[in-house]
Amino acid sequence: AVLKIRPAVSQNPYRGCDPCSQTQRSKLQHRRARINQQINKEMRMRAGAENLFRATTNNKVKETVALELSFVNSNLQLLKEELEELNSNMEVYQTESEAINVPMIPLGLKETKEVDLTVPLKDVICEHYGEDSSLFDKEIKEFMELRQAMRTPSRNEAGLELLMEYYNQLYYLDQRFFPPHRTLGVHFHWYDSLTGVPSCQRALAFEKGSVLFNVGALYTQIGARQDRSATAGIDRAIDAFQRAAGAFNYLKENFSNAPSLDMSGPSLCMLVRLMIAQVQECVFERVTLTTPDTHFITQLQVAKEAARVSDVYSLVLQTMSQTLVKDYVPFSWASMVQVKAEHFRALSHYNAAVALCDHTRGDEESAKALFQFHVSSPAGPPLSQVLRDPEDRRKLGKAHLRCAVIRHEEAMRVHGLCKILRKMDILQEVLSFMYKRSLDKYSEMDREDDFDETAEAPEIHSQTQHKPDITPPNFSTVPVTDIFQRLGPLSVFCARARWGPVRVVSLQRGDGGLGLTLRGDSPVLVAGVVPGGCAQEAGLREGDYIVAVDGEDFKWAKHGEVVHILKSCNEANALQRTIGRAKGQRTAPLLNWNRKKTGGGGRATKRLGSTFSLPFGNLRDCESMY
Repeated sequence: AVLKIRPAVSQNPYRGCDPCSQTQRSKLQHRRARINQQINKEMRMRAGAENLFRATTNNKVKETVALELSFVNSNLQLLKEELEELNSNMEVYQTESEAINVPMIPLGLKETKEVDLTVPLKDVICEHYGEDSSLFDKEIKEFMELRQAMRTPSRNEAGLELLMEYYNQLYYLDQRFFPPHRTLGVHFHWYDSLTGVPSCQRALAFEKGSVLFNVGALYTQIGARQDRSATAGIDRAIDAFQRAAGAFNYLKENFSNAPSLDMSGPSLCMLVRLMIAQVQECVFERVTLTTPDTHFITQLQVAKEAARVSDVYSLVLQTMSQTLVKDYVPFSWASMVQVKAEHFRALSHYNAAVALCDHTRGDEESAKALFQFHVSSPAGPPLSQVLRDPEDRRKLGKAHLRCAVIRHEEAMRVHGLCKILRKMDILQEVLSFMYKRSLDKYSEMDREDDFDETAEAPEIHSQTQHKPDITPPNFSTVPVTDIFQRLGPLSVFCARARWGPVRVVSLQRGDGGLGLTLRGDSPVLVAGVVPGGCAQEAGLREGDYIVAVDGEDFKWAKHGEVVHILKSCNEANALQRTIGRAKGQRTAPLLNWNRKKTGGGGRATKRLGSTFSLPFGNLRDCESMY
């Protein structure tokens, strides 16, 4: 029989999104990556032209370079405007539900270049740890596959876990391969999320900070895509935006001197406030879904919730207007925030008018709620009389409706000034519907014989039933195993340790035993050496770590395992191996590590076992370290 077979292909355990897939989000990310590369190219050309302009003394050359610089700057401006339009494309990230919701503001992911860490990691494994670097090809490949996958995370929980897993692995990579006062010569390239300007650093902290930024950005996309027509979707959106705020806030508090503007302190502060505002908006939506509209007090509470949303968006707008952020934030973002501040202020006045005109009761509880409702007392009769007189209630409600109509008109005016917002049909639909509703209500309350000038409605106290939380990232939710754990326990085998030269140690049991004392585990420590004993004559010293016995790795061995293997060695095997080595036949290579002492005695491991002497046994092919 002739069989035609296909060999099995090893599966990559780390999977991101397919960057070539034809989904709208993938197309958007692909276009963003292409524009980032073009911006990088133009900026290099500009830097070269500027250097030539400063260096040359030839006037003709200066004129030519100046003309070229004008073209390059023009191209850069066009590319940045194109990237801003992509970053303002909020509809791609919104929910596909048919429910009408005001769009949220998501963030695009930071793009990064490929980085090949193979050679630098192998150099450290060989030079610092004294290991055969080819034995760690599998671990290096696994780490590189993880980094490649995290560049295109899926927009769900699996994508978040992928980013968090890579972030946690960077901790181990930092401890294993990045000593405090030395760099590996590896450059990490990341593009600004909003401007596309490339940044490059050799510090691993830049890589960690950029990954954490993408965690927050991915949470914003997950929150924006939720169907907020039901409480379950609203709760998921609240959780996502709170976690996004936590990621940006953690980044602001723990990473400094970021080379890109999107990770600077003012920008992160703005992003945190923006996420909190979007949480507050979701809270308002949940209140409107769960609150019956037939009760006076609950209607006032809805008005207070809307006023609170307007206040937090006004605070975000102030933050976006600061000097360091004003020229950085996309115009569409600032316009959207201003539209929402006006929109929810209008909703606050509309709900106040509905409460006064449709649901008023004259009981004591309603009177107390109305007294606490306004920032200042409205002009005209006292509120106690307003509750009793339907005509006074109508006039005050009409004043609130007038404010609602004015605010709606301002929101629509700001909306019309932004080309990108004008393309968002759902936003236009929401604003038009709410404006028409307020206008119809105002026309309904307006009377032909009403010749009194409509009073100015006082501002409404903002209050919320649910204060947004900033949920910091919980890195322990995605437990990882150190990819390079075969190098040994991290407490001992780390980049901060200083290693001495490799030496070979071969011991044979004498009449008085080996003459050493062991303590601790993972790895086991040589706690003491008997003067004049076999261990001292072989070159063992107090503070050495036993990391291998007879060619078998013992870096992770417990105390009892090492004791058992030493006791199991017999004298016959020891003599036979010693003779074989005398003939130059090394059946098992021996590496003995020694870490240079920085002062004081040897350093024991954290977990200490019992201390005792071994009266017999053979210790051979031992790698000891301190």
